[in-house]
Amino acid sequence: MGANRTQRLSQSSCEAMNPLAPPSFLIGLIGAGIQASRSPAMHEREGAAHGFRYWYRLIDTDVLRLGPEALPQLLASAEQMGFSGLNITHPFKQAVIEHLTELSDDARALGAVNTVLLRDGKRIGHNTDWSGFAAGFQRGLPEAEIDRVTLLGAGGAGAAVAHALLTLGAGHLDVFDVDGARASRLATNLALRFSDERVTAVTDLRSSVELAQGLVHATPTGMKAHPGLPLPADWLRPELWVAEIVYFPLETALLQAARSIGCRTLDGGGMAVFQAVDAFRLFTGATPDPQRMLDHFAAMMAHS
Repeated sequence: MGANRTQRLSQSSCEAMNPLAPPSFLIGLIGAGIQASRSPAMHEREGAAHGFRYWYRLIDTDVLRLGPEALPQLLASAEQMGFSGLNITHPFKQAVIEHLTELSDDARALGAVNTVLLRDGKRIGHNTDWSGFAAGFQRGLPEAEIDRVTLLGAGGAGAAVAHALLTLGAGHLDVFDVDGARASRLATNLALRFSDERVTAVTDLRSSVELAQGLVHATPTGMKAHPGLPLPADWLRPELWVAEIVYFPLETALLQAARSIGCRTLDGGGMAVFQAVDAFRLFTGATPDPQRMLDHFAAMMAHS
């Protein structure tokens, strides 16, 4: 860690002496079980396309054998080592908030952060998950009816998805979580911004899915580290559209079950790319090329 910090300080000194040197960025991702993340490659490839010196490092608490209590020290260490910013993923998107100095309006409203800028001693939290999901949804399911939608999962990612769906015009959103209190908190928060007529915390997931036009799954179930189905496959029906936030693997057990009976589906790839597009813009101030990032992501997944 000391060597990395020395290297980073040396780079900063060189840039100060040579104003024509390309900008450099050191970015990290804090999360648990993130070795399969495609974020490093997406960010570094886009950075290279802009002529930046761009490094993106994984800070995997599973690999480091650290628990949630290590989050404050990880943030402090990133600052000390000269990181420009951090992405935050499961299970820290909500826990990180108390350790930040500022929040964007979206992050404050959502109560979840996936992007942190480290600037002049400040830690500024943003949320690009919601805009990433919205862009991916509009691209992947442009004709989907959203008069009534069921959201499975009320954590940080679920909050972002809910915000996106209601912003896109969902008529009514049912929120379900195995932790009923968490679903109720999210529904209450959403009702304050979108009206209580448009959102409800539910305890009967099956009945909600039966009435819905679409289902969005926003829990870790289906990831390689958390295999399986988040609900019984026989609760699905052909006219239901099904969207995932999990992208590794792209073809989760839920999507396989949905496609097998003719459901329109949306994998988590679009959200993964478009949240990265928005995070890259925040980290660098430069305008990324979404199509280039989508193409790179597709190439990576084809060879995974």
